[in-house]
Parts: sequence; structure tokens; C-alpha cells
Amino acid sequence: MSRRASLALQTIIITAAIIFAAPARAQQNNFTVGTAVAAAGQKSTGFIDVPAGIDAATHIPVVIFRGTKPGPVLAIVSGAHGTEYASIIAVERLIATLDATKISGTVILIPLVNIPSFEQKVPHVNPIDNKSMNRFYPGKMDGTQTDRVSFLITQQVVDKSDYLIDLHGGDLDEDLRPYSYYTISGNEKVDRITRDLTLTFGLDHIIIQTDFPRDPAASRYLSNTALTRGKPAAIAEAGHAGTAESEDVDALVHGCENILRYLKILPGAASFVKNPVWIEKVVTVSGDQNGIFYPEVKRGTYVAAGMKIGYVTDYIGNIVQEARAPVAGVVLYICAVPTMTKGAAIANIGTIAAKEPQ
Repeated sequence: MSRRASLALQTIIITAAIIFAAPARAQQNNFTVGTAVAAAGQKSTGFIDVPAGIDAATHIPVVIFRGTKPGPVLAIVSGAHGTEYASIIAVERLIATLDATKISGTVILIPLVNIPSFEQKVPHVNPIDNKSMNRFYPGKMDGTQTDRVSFLITQQVVDKSDYLIDLHGGDLDEDLRPYSYYTISGNEKVDRITRDLTLTFGLDHIIIQTDFPRDPAASRYLSNTALTRGKPAAIAEAGHAGTAESEDVDALVHGCENILRYLKILPGAASFVKNPVWIEKVVTVSGDQNGIFYPEVKRGTYVAAGMKIGYVTDYIGNIVQEARAPVAGVVLYICAVPTMTKGAAIANIGTIAAKEPQ
């Protein structure tokens, strides 16, 4: 062996010894979101302070877990709709169980975006400005409260993250079966990881989503805001009719923990859901007038095209609408309350994809 080759071999051996023998380096810098500041091995709590504008100020709670070892930054956000309780309780449980000394990287947890909705028990929208808090990203500081919240979450959470999980569930009037979304962005690398995140989350019904804004300046949805910025994102829904039943909360918690293992933030091997049902299209059945709704199927029911799924009466009992499935598929959710108004959703039906997306 030549002297040059011998020196090269010694260098390789020494380098390998250093890599495998030395302990993993600690994270050097503090991590800040809003008023929360976490050093390595620390949990920190605080708020994203949203100043008053044309309407009231608000304060979005945030918790940071800063691991002792380097790794990716994952944001987990819930409560855009403040009465989707299962998702909020799931994040509260993660806050109670994660340990900063046992993770690599950083986890940002936002348990409740829409505080006015939660406190006033108002479904779907922020009662301060009557806007959905998952429809106005990336936001703006000269708009209403929802716009300002969206802007600061984009700046403080999305822009500081490498990956994102957006948690939702059945609102007060939605009897929903659990499902995830797989959003295809057109960025091959991002889509491959997003698909992995979705399968790792573990819910067995997955909606394939392709029709979303591609412009980062008009991203509209939280998850889409991450995707248009090149960051893989998972969306999961569990919980129904404003409940926080253990089965739904557990599904969301376990899905987040499994993604944490997939990203090597938590130790251990991640698992993937096997043989999920892929849904290629979601069709909404709407009420055609005000009245009282009576469901005839439950969430998760598989229906044939034309099958009766419920009916609406006027306020003295006359049937004014028979609701029928326009397509064959699975009932993703059906209205959970008797109140029906013209244009409101009676049910969402997902049509089954002929093949698995690649």
C-alpha cells in the first residue's frame, strides 16, 4: 500500500471513530415563537400576540419543546375551528406528555388558534369577523383579526418549521368519520414526504387533494401555506359533533407521535397504515331550503348512487326535501343536528379511487 493510500485509510478510520464514538452535539441556539423561548432540553410556553387593528387583539397560546439533540422542526396546529374539540384536546395531551430532554429537534404546538370560537361555542368561523380561520392564509396585518392571526402564524410558525401537521375534526354540526388528506403539490420531493406523513399518521381513509392554490401569496389554507413554501404537511380530521371521545383523541395523538418517530424527533420505529381507502373526490349534498333534517345513514356508511341518506321537513312536519347520494361512496360526514338551512351541507360523500396515487 502506498504512503498516500495508507494516510487516506487512517483518516477514514479516525473520522469514523469520531462520528460513532462522540456524543451527538447539543443544539446551540434558543428557539423562539412569539413570547416563548426554549433552550436545548427545555419546554417553554408563551403567546403569539396579535395586536388590535380594525377589531380586537388576541393572544394565540404556543408551547415549544426544544430537544437536546439537533433535528427537524415540526409544527402541530389545532383549533382553527374552536369547536372541533377532539383536535384541541389531542394537542393538549401532547403538551402534557412530550419531554424535551428525550427528543431531537424542536416541536411547536399551537393548541387553539380560534379562541373566540372556543369560548363562545361558535362553529366554523371566528365570531369576531365571521371568517373561517383556515381560509385566509398567508394573511395580512392590515385586515381583520383572522387575517392578522393568519399572517403571524405564517411568519412565526410555518416559516420556522420544516414540517407541519394541521389537526381538525367534526364541528358541532358534523357527524364525521376520521380521515386524512394527501395534498399533491407537484413538487416531487415534497409530495413523497407528504405521502409518507399521511400514511404514517395512520388513519385508514385518505382524501387525495389536487385542487388547491399554488401561489404562496394566496395559499388560503394553513397546510397549503406550508406546501407552497416547500414544506411537507399532513392534515388529519377526527372527532364528531363537537365531542372529544377517547377513540378520536387517541387517533390524533398516536398519529402525531408516529410522525414524530418517522421524523426521528422521537426514538423508535414508525409504522404505516396498510391498505388505506383512497378517496379521489368529495361531493357535497346541500339543503335546498330551511327546515328540520332527519338523517337515515351514519358517518362511515357506504352508499350507492341514488340512495336516500335523509330528508328535510318544514316546521310543521311536511317533507320538503329527500336527500339522496349523487354518487356511490362513503359518507365522510353527515349533518349532526336537526337545523337545516338553504345551502348548508347535509353530507359529504367521498368517491373511492380506482387506484392508489403514486
